[in-house]
Formats: sequence, structure tokens, C-alpha cells
Amino acid sequence: MANEVLTVGQCYAADRFAEEHGVPSLTLMENAGRVVAEAVQSRYPTGSAVVLCGPGNNGGDGFVAARHLQKAGWIVRVALLGARGALKGDAAEMAKRWDGAVLPLSPAALEDANVVVDALFGAGLGRPLTGEAKSVVERLNDSACPVVAIDVPSGLHGDLGRGLDDTVVKADLTVTFFRKKSAHVLMPGALSCGDVVVADIGIPETAIAPIGSTLFENGPQLWVKQYPWPHPSAHKYSRGHCVVVSGKAHATGAARLAARGALRIGAGLASVASPPDAVAVNAAALTAAMVKPFKDAKDLTDLLSDKRVNAVVIGPGTGAGHETREFVAAVLSSAAAVVLDADALTSFQDHPTALFRIVREPAVLTPHEGEFERLFPGLLAKSQNRIEAARTAANAAHCAVVLKGPDTVIAAPDGRAIVNTCGVPTLATAGSGDVLSGFIGGLLAQGLDSFQAAAAAVWLHAKAAARFGPGLISEDLPELLPGVLAVLKDELDGRIAHPSRTGR
Repeated sequence: MANEVLTVGQCYAADRFAEEHGVPSLTLMENAGRVVAEAVQSRYPTGSAVVLCGPGNNGGDGFVAARHLQKAGWIVRVALLGARGALKGDAAEMAKRWDGAVLPLSPAALEDANVVVDALFGAGLGRPLTGEAKSVVERLNDSACPVVAIDVPSGLHGDLGRGLDDTVVKADLTVTFFRKKSAHVLMPGALSCGDVVVADIGIPETAIAPIGSTLFENGPQLWVKQYPWPHPSAHKYSRGHCVVVSGKAHATGAARLAARGALRIGAGLASVASPPDAVAVNAAALTAAMVKPFKDAKDLTDLLSDKRVNAVVIGPGTGAGHETREFVAAVLSSAAAVVLDADALTSFQDHPTALFRIVREPAVLTPHEGEFERLFPGLLAKSQNRIEAARTAANAAHCAVVLKGPDTVIAAPDGRAIVNTCGVPTLATAGSGDVLSGFIGGLLAQGLDSFQAAAAAVWLHAKAAARFGPGLISEDLPELLPGVLAVLKDELDGRIAHPSRTGR
């Protein structure tokens, strides 16, 4: 599986593994520089390239890239931060193999370049850019010149997913090696990376096992084998029954969106549990989903005692307060898998530990950053990044947590985490989160575990939005999902019919 996302330290461990298993570090550097040069050639017409080299191994990669570009017919200039004679180790050796001139690093070195290769600093940079490096990066970012970054754009921290200050190279393409790092998948760092290419430089795939990565980039490879495609012998009850708890008459739309999402993603039945004043409006608006009246928490408990109800979504439109807390307790006392969203989370902002005492698996919390802050005050600010915050939250809540955003993070209590990188800006529309809750609930109803259900739903939700483009509203999302599922199923069937496509 190539979905692993590694820390900077884990990438260094992979390099060491390669060396210990017969791949010299000099060979890794030669391969790295060569694939960068190939990426430049494949994307841009032959012209004039400026390679900005730093004093470490990232600069060594740059010298190799310069040599290969020159051999391919490019006019290449190398600008070095520091003295050539001060280079050490593999970087010094690669500098010796470069037979062209080496200019001092300065903004003037950028003149007349068709492409700039950023080989100043890699993912392990621990301090903000200063001096000439800062000046050059600022000039580069003000220019329209395309930039190809090696490993990560200079100024970007590989683990934090953000710059160490505001000065970060804005790359059009980033070429990294073996696996992505957090900086490639987390905002705002991912925006600085442009397109990301993960290149093979000779590190054996067997290096991944001893690393034991628990962080992944979301994609079907993580969950498609368990995806609940309808079985020929299925009936509606075997495909699960998801109940969505509605708000009062003036706030029923969110629950209906969630119920529609649960049905579209495959739940055999969906019902909207409605307070007395909401029964008529929900009954008038719903067709495929049923309406289940309830008056209070006891009524809701009785409704959910039906063993055929195996998933519940609560929070969209329910209103925040004591009554919703009672409803949440009733839902969590049932045997069903549970999705807690929106008002179900906000209702516990003054009593988060009360929620954590009753939450149990299978359950998924789906907060956006505001709701996350209410349940876990200060956690985002003191965490290294959103991944660490989501992991800590999942551990505290004893269930899966979906920290929503442009780089949605799905975390499990055992420390596993997934970052979704296919989100689109059009999802920033009212009700899209309600549909997502329904997608998760529908998958839970069909038997996926909470972590996989959340990951699959988040990916499918984003892909559905991407199919539509500008003008998307939340009602569109359930109707777009069948097309996404059809493409996914066709691709899966194609891989099964042609096993060689899987690489096995």
C-alpha cells in the first residue's frame, strides 16, 4: 500500500534501511536528482533552468538535477547558498560532478529563467529562512516563473504542514521520494507544494514495514475491499436501517439531507425520527425515507430498541441544549452504531467529559473546527498539527473522530489517522456536513467499522462534489453519489478481471 504518509524521521529511517540493504546513499541522491530532472523535462519545454542549491543533501539533489538537465540540452545555472568548499558528504561529491559554474545565491540569479528548481532546504528545516535565502524566495514568489521543488518547498516544515514563518516557496510541482510527508497533505502546506509526484529512488518497499506508519492519505485502497457492495441475495433489512433524529418543525431539512445521504450510499432503509411538531413537515417532504414519531428521550429509546435499527445519526438540526443531550444519551444507550454531528456535539460544550463517559464504539464524531474547539478547548492550538489534534481527540472520546476541513482528518482511538486530500472548495456550502453524516451513517448501517465508514464517506463525499463543480448545493450531493460509486465499482471490477493492474 502506497498510501502511507511518513514523518521526517520515518523518511530518514527509510533512507537508512536502504543503505543497510545495499543501496548506497550516493545512489539515492543520484536517483533523486535524476527523477527531478525527468519531472522538469516532462512538464516544461527545454529552456533555461536555474537550480537553487542549499548547503545540505537537498542541495546535493539539486546538483544532480542540474547535471541531468544540462545533459538533456537545457541551459542550466546553479546558485549555491554558501561556499562550494563547505559542502560535505554526498552533497560535496555531487557538486564535484557538476562541471558548470556555481553562482552565489542572490535574487539576481533568477533572471531569465524559464524554470527554477528549488533545492535549498528539505523537510527537516527547523528554522525560518533568513538572509539571502529569504530574499531569493521572496523574489521568486513575486515572479511568474514556474518552480519545481525537491522534497518540500523551502521554508515548509515536513511534519507541521505549514511554514516556519510566512516565507515559503510557492511551487507548481513538488517531487518527493518513497512516500509523502505531512506537509504534502495538510493545509496550508499542501497549497505551497502544487502538484506532488512521489518518485521511486531505489528505497526498497520492505522499508515500510519496520517503520510501522499509522498515517495514510485517503483513497479506496484503504477501504474498498470491505466496501458493502449490494449482494445478489440482499434484501432491504440485510442492507441496514439508519435512523436520523430530526429537529423541530422549523429545522427539519438537515435531517432529511442526512437520511437521503444514508439511502444513496446503500442503506436498505432510512427513517427520520420526528418530534410531534415535525411529523407533518417531514412526512410531506419525504418519499423514500420513513417518518418515526417520538416525543421524548424515553420514546426515542423505545424506537431504537428495534434490533433492525443498526445506525443512528443525531445532531443535524436538533438544536443545542439539555434536550439534545438527553436524546444523545438515549441513542448511545442503544445497540446501534452512532454518528454525532453538529448540535449533538455543541450540546456538550460545557460538559465534554459527560459525553466521553457515554460514547462507545461504533461511533463517529464529525466536528468542524468550531465544534472541535467547543469539545476539546485549546487542543488545536497546542497540537503540532491537525493530525495530532484529531488523534488526541479520538483517544479522549474513545471513538472515531472526523475533523472536517479542506484537509479533513479521520482518526481512530488506536492512533491510526487518515488525511483526505481530494476535498474541493464547493463543499463549503450549508448542509454538506449533514449529507456527510448521512453517508457515514449509511455505511455504518451496512456493517463497515467506524474508521472505515468515516474514511470512505469523506472520500466519496468529496468526489461527488468534484463531479458537479461550481454552483453545488447540498441537495446535489446524494444525487451525484451513484455516478461516483459506478466509476469506483467499474475500476474495482477491472482490477479483479486484470490482476496485473494491481501490481501483484
